Amino acid sequence: MKSFPSLPIFIVGVVLLGFGVQASDSITSTFSRAFTGAPTDKSLWLIALGLLAIVSGGIGLVIGRRAR
Repeated sequence: MKSFPSLPIFIVGVVLLGFGVQASDSITSTFSRAFTGAPTDKSLWLIALGLLAIVSGGIGLVIGRRAR
């Protein structure tokens, strides 16, 4: 039962990462890259939080399987 919250966290991370990649390819992010050299803050936050959730959910799944 310890690994139950890890799977939804992992899935949310995948969704956030998908939204972040999609946001980084948007027209707004393209203009931001043209003028500042970096994508928008929104896309960076979505990608960073998605990766963090994927890593933490994945670690929780692995540790949860070992505890059994």
